[in-house]
Amino acid sequence: MSHQQKPEVIALVDCHSFYCSCERVFRPDLKNAPVVVLSNNDGCAVSRTPEAKALGIKMGQPYFQFKHLCLTHGLHVFSANFSLYTNFSDRVMNTLKKLSPQVEVYSVDEAFMDLTGLGDPLVVGETIKSRVERDTAIPVGVGIGPTKVLAKAANRLVKKYSSSLGVLSLMEEKDRDHYLKDLEVEDIWGIGRANTPKMKALGIRSAYDLAHYDNDKLIQKIFTKVGLSIKQELMGIPCFAFNAPISPKKEIMCSRTFGESVVDLNTLKQVVAHYVSDAAEKLRLQNSLCQEISVFARTNPFHEGEQSYLYENTKMAIPTLDTRKLIKVAHALFIRGYKEGIHYKKVGIKLSSFYSSYELQLDFFNAADTEQEKHLMHTMDKINTREGESIIKSGACSLGTRPWKLNQEHKSPRYTTSWSELAEFR
Repeated sequence: MSHQQKPEVIALVDCHSFYCSCERVFRPDLKNAPVVVLSNNDGCAVSRTPEAKALGIKMGQPYFQFKHLCLTHGLHVFSANFSLYTNFSDRVMNTLKKLSPQVEVYSVDEAFMDLTGLGDPLVVGETIKSRVERDTAIPVGVGIGPTKVLAKAANRLVKKYSSSLGVLSLMEEKDRDHYLKDLEVEDIWGIGRANTPKMKALGIRSAYDLAHYDNDKLIQKIFTKVGLSIKQELMGIPCFAFNAPISPKKEIMCSRTFGESVVDLNTLKQVVAHYVSDAAEKLRLQNSLCQEISVFARTNPFHEGEQSYLYENTKMAIPTLDTRKLIKVAHALFIRGYKEGIHYKKVGIKLSSFYSSYELQLDFFNAADTEQEKHLMHTMDKINTREGESIIKSGACSLGTRPWKLNQEHKSPRYTTSWSELAEFR
């Protein structure tokens, strides 16, 4: 970067305890209470409020290990309500897009923003925080820096410095070293658990140590070019492009462990149809066609009795995006591997061998999806997006009871995506 160039101003906006914050929106009585959101089948903690962390609850800790805290310490637990969380994520991201010309959505609860030329970074950051909280009721932290890694570091440090009031800037080089000394190496974006011991073996224990390590060749040799780029970004040298194009997924998998084992073939076929429908929607979202499909199922490995693992796979002559065609193939595969009398605990499907829907080479002997079929699928996706999850599904999914559904004993209503579950205030 030349001295004449004005440094980029990048913000990383992160929603605090996102899933828990979504649950609190319609439960103001939980504002200062310990709250935990559980994973599928109410298995373990996937989101915790600071109050829950103070009780010693760890991320990924099994629910049965801290269930007693509900009685002894007033802990509130919720089953995962992804319909609610996805809707609030969209609201947060749409609010951010009104405040910056460029927003790069990084995850369901994080986004990078380009604040270059918008004014004093701290003032802009405070505006972003207050606007998001006003419009969505979701609390956020804002980290600001001249690079993505520094913005991420600032966001991480927001939680350590209560005096920052949720907004911290590392734009000024003279202040940067002071803050980076307080960021442990394992908390640096992109380092990860596997690289942390290697870093510490080199005497690198903080972000400051990495930024000032004087052997770039050794860093690149041990941690590859990515590791060197992280070091340079900590020095204020941009290496990771903003809004870099995201490569489409090479495979899409959908699988679940059931609340209770399932033995009935028709019920298992409904499961397969549901999973194929969900995966096919994601397939169309990235404008891909699928040529290969796999189905798998297994029994409960922790229970006595006959153990069985089912796996079947096939490659179709012509790639497709049509849910109906994919379900038909998946059903044939499952029937081929199904064993009568086996109690299956988990079932899944995988779509792979993708082609771009814009670049498909037609086959003279096999018919590709017609324009009418494509239009039908995309129309179905639009209706499901607008009206709510799974409003329209293939008949193979069945709309009856689902004995294979997940254990979700503590699930809150879908306040924002279901007319029948709207919140009532009296």
